[in-house]
Amino acid sequence: MERLKRMSLQRAFFCLTLSGLLAAAALAAALWAGCAALSAQYPLGGVSIGSNGAITPMPEPTPDEMRMLRVLGVLPLLGTALLPAAGLAAAGAVFYRLKLKAPIALLRESARRIQAQDLDFAIPQPSADELGQVCAAFETMRAELLRANRRLWQQEEERRRLNAAFAHNLRNPITVLKGSVRLLRQNPADEQALGRLEGYTARIEQYVEAMSSVQRLEQLPVQAGWVELAALRAELEETARLLAPALRVTVLATAGGRAWLDHGAFLTVAENLIGNAARYARQALTIRLAAEGEALLLTVADDGPGFPEALIKNGPKPFEKAGDGHFGMGLYSSGLLCAKHGGALRLQNEGGGVAAASFAPPRA
Repeated sequence: MERLKRMSLQRAFFCLTLSGLLAAAALAAALWAGCAALSAQYPLGGVSIGSNGAITPMPEPTPDEMRMLRVLGVLPLLGTALLPAAGLAAAGAVFYRLKLKAPIALLRESARRIQAQDLDFAIPQPSADELGQVCAAFETMRAELLRANRRLWQQEEERRRLNAAFAHNLRNPITVLKGSVRLLRQNPADEQALGRLEGYTARIEQYVEAMSSVQRLEQLPVQAGWVELAALRAELEETARLLAPALRVTVLATAGGRAWLDHGAFLTVAENLIGNAARYARQALTIRLAAEGEALLLTVADDGPGFPEALIKNGPKPFEKAGDGHFGMGLYSSGLLCAKHGGALRLQNEGGGVAAASFAPPRA
């Protein structure tokens, strides 16, 4: 049997068919011989002529013996006709059981699972014959479908992350623009509000252009340059005034100096941290900007309930949902922007939530 399992379908079918026919022929020959031997035991009637010419009547068969003789005469003929067909049927049954049943059941079940979008399984190769090769090809197809589905899922997840970051990182600049428009309505000659409106409009335009050219959030380009710390402090004060108007805000910054960073990316991180702190702070918000060697450290602290322990332990994740329904896209994208500047985003609880974003110039 094991030898038959290793044969090709054509060879196995030929061997089983030949074996079935030979077995049928042997049985037919045995049936002819057996029926002839049995018939010889019954009287046939007629006469017997001796050597001296004497004629002796032979015993006549009884009606029952005549019926038995007719049966014994018909059986060999039926056997000659039926036994080859039975041999072929038996060969076919053995061929199906040994060579077809398991692969067909395997392929049928695999097709059902693939149709149900269930690709997380493996299709074994039950034999080395043609159907075994079909199972192996089916397994290759399944594995490729699984890889394609995973690639599509990853691409969809990347698009979802990109769209969420795009929408989230525009929310705070738009809030600043709205505040500037409100100030301009109160005082149309406010040159500071006009400059802020112009600057934020240009920044949003650059951000939209940059986001439209990337496929993944990590591909967002960094366009670094020297920025004065005094200018960053003024922007932090104005941003905090517009994003947290009801809070007592303190901005502390290193006097003088400059930093090498992407100005727009820095403001995006600052707006995300300030906006997040303003959402949870009770009364006060403290912003610190300090140069630490060649690096720049931005710290935003609030007097709110602090960050969840799981968020501090595992870091922000895209689409992570807090108790108030807020998603963690802002902290996640801020961490990526810090990493692209050679820095990092650290979260901790010290009498409230404290988010520290570091920006470091690239090493030569």
